[in-house]
Parts: sequence; C-alpha cells; structure tokens
Amino acid sequence: MGNIADLKEQVLVEEFFGKKFKIRFVEEDSGKAALTHYMMLHGHKEGEVYKERAVSFYRDYLENKDGEGITLHEAYEAIQYSLFDHKKSIPFPEVEIPKFKFIDLFAGIGGFRLAFQSLGGKCVFTSEWDEQAKKTYYANFGEIPFGDITKPETKNFIPDGFDVLCAGFPCQAFSIAGKRGGFEDTRGTLFYDVAEIIKRKKPKAFFLENVKGLVNHDRGRTLSTILNVLRNDLGYYVPDPKVINAKDFGVPQNRERIFIVGFRSDLGIKQFSYPEPENIPVAFEDVKEKHTVSVKYYLSTQYLKTLQEHRKRHESKGNGFGYEIIPDEGIANAVVCGGMGRERNLVYDDRLEDFTPITHIKGEVNRLGIRKMTPREWARLQGFPDEFVIPVADASAYKQFGNSVAVPAIRATANEIIKRILKNA
Repeated sequence: MGNIADLKEQVLVEEFFGKKFKIRFVEEDSGKAALTHYMMLHGHKEGEVYKERAVSFYRDYLENKDGEGITLHEAYEAIQYSLFDHKKSIPFPEVEIPKFKFIDLFAGIGGFRLAFQSLGGKCVFTSEWDEQAKKTYYANFGEIPFGDITKPETKNFIPDGFDVLCAGFPCQAFSIAGKRGGFEDTRGTLFYDVAEIIKRKKPKAFFLENVKGLVNHDRGRTLSTILNVLRNDLGYYVPDPKVINAKDFGVPQNRERIFIVGFRSDLGIKQFSYPEPENIPVAFEDVKEKHTVSVKYYLSTQYLKTLQEHRKRHESKGNGFGYEIIPDEGIANAVVCGGMGRERNLVYDDRLEDFTPITHIKGEVNRLGIRKMTPREWARLQGFPDEFVIPVADASAYKQFGNSVAVPAIRATANEIIKRILKNA
C-alpha cells in the first residue's frame, strides 16, 4: 500500500452520515461512535475502552475507501494522523486536564455536556438514538454518540471510574400493582437502564432531568418508585427533587422541569440545596435576531387565518388553547416538539421588506410582521451559545432544541453537585 501519510484523514460528519460505504459496520453505529470517542479520549485511560473497536472499524473504513488491505497497526497510525485536525475544528473541545468526569445518557444535542464541560468536566461516554441529533452532537463535540442504551453491547462501552451520570430520560409508567415499587419493578422502562448503570458503575453522583409532569405521573407512583429505587435499592442520598424554571436562570423561557440529584452514600454528603433563582431580568428581545430573518419564517395569510379561527373556536368553549404572540418584552412559552411549540411562540418582526415567498404557501406572506421564531432563537432560549453549530434542517433543529435542556439551569445545579463531590474527594 502507499505511504502511511496518505491515509491522513479528518473524519467528517458528511462522510459518516452521508455516503454509504459497503462495509460490514455500515448499518451499525458502534464503530463510528467508538472511533470518535477514542479520538476525543486518546491519551486518557477511558479511551482504552474504545481502542479495539475504533481501530478495527477504521481499518475496514480505509480498506473500503482505498481498496487496499491494511493492518490494524497501520489503521492505528492513520488515526494518530487524524487526531489534531479532528480536535482543532470542534467548537466545544474537551477539557484536557479535567476536574471530574461524567457520562451523558439520552444526550440529545449535548445540553448537559455544555453545562458540565464549562465547569471543567470531561465527558467519557455519550449515548443518543436519534440520528439527526447525533449529527448535531458530532458537529459540536467531535463525538458520535453510541445508540440504544438498553442494549448490553452499548452498556459494555461505558468506562469505569466516572464521577457523575447525567440523564434526561423519558418518563414511563411502571407495572407496580401489588408490588413494592423497587428496582425489578422498573424493568422494561428506560429508567431501569439508568438505574442498572448506576448500580454497576457506582458514580459519585447523578443528575436526572424530566418533565414537570413526572411529579403527578401515574398519580405520583412513578416518581415514588424512582426515588425508592435510588434511595433504598441503590443506596444513594437523594434530596427531594425540585421543579426548576429556566426563566429563573437567565433565559426568557417559561420552562419547568423536575431535577433529581443523588450522591453515593460513602461520600457522607447529607445536605444539598438546589440553586436559588438568579433574578436576572430577561425578555425575548434579549435573544431576538439582530438582523432581518428569511421570509420563510413569516406566516402565510392562510395559515394565520387558520390559527385565528382555531383559537376563536376554543375561546368560545372557554378553553385557552391557540396561538400566542410573544412581545419583545415578554417571556416565551416552553419550546417543545410539534407545531404547537412554534405556534405558541410567534413574534412580531416588521423588518421584512421583500415579501416574495421562497417556499410553497397558501395565500401570501402576512403583512402584520408575524413570524415563527428561528431555530437560533430557540437555541438562545435554551441557553445555547451562538457558537453552537446547527447542521440540520429547520424541522430537525426545532425538534432538537425542543427536546433539549435549558443549559443555564442545568449548569447552576451541576455547579452545586460538583462543589460537593470535589469537597469530598
């Protein structure tokens, strides 16, 4: 084969997600995930978990690309050539000398990671099943998350010795009729997988996030079971969970989420206080686009008429459903997936001068200046910095930010967690 220097290859997201290479790993993501995890953790002991899988995947990748056989050693050398170029192009590079280490489960686009990394943490494992979210995660952090966390082969990649487990797991009911509501009763739910990882890896702390509705989900039995497992079955100190609102931490969004934190019992931590509201005045104008946005974000006259009629029907029934326009001095409603998340967060913006549609719409572009928020405005409502890359189409971007966490609220809580585990190190 040619000189090994010819194999220098920056592993680009469009290659891994765009082209379909005819190799045996093309439909299975552990190779891509292991490779990018290994590249980001090279030189750290946690990286050794990924080395064998990363090198074998890269060898097959290069053989398919160049049509020549190469050895595992040559593939390993090729990875070394790629390390610098791979890391230098990432908007949010990892911490080289970390204060602590964490894993990012149900990672989405990396809201937890942004928060913990900004406090000096190094992420040593990520998992996320959504392919579009993986693209965004890769573009910003240089890692492709592993996939289905319920699979043993995925769990086997989780390294030992990390300090904090982070998870924004989906809310599911448990089959606990006539049972004590313990660990075994959570089987078949995603919380079971989180609890299983905590049980196996015994991190110093965990930070779980969920929708506010978890408080009353299944008449409170779901939350009660979760706390029973964490406190009694797993033996962690778990203070009472708290519902935290994003608007209290510097972003103009009324978004309430339940936070659950816990500490391993041998650390001797017996007190924990969730962060108090920062009382920073915020309004939508703080995140509003500074320049005129594309006409595609402005509602058509027909769409606006449909929304007005829909709200009028509900008002006649005494319901409060319908679209809402957020004034510049107002606070946005929670950004969520689906059309309602956008329809309840419309804004006025009279800066548009060219009303020529660039998408297929019914009617004309409205002249009232009513538009949807842009994906970048949603990103700012969630506390993502403008350096955060949005490499996906708008539809995926809205879904991703709607599913994400409010980074400032996560960071404020994470800071309280880290102060305690470092003090007890």
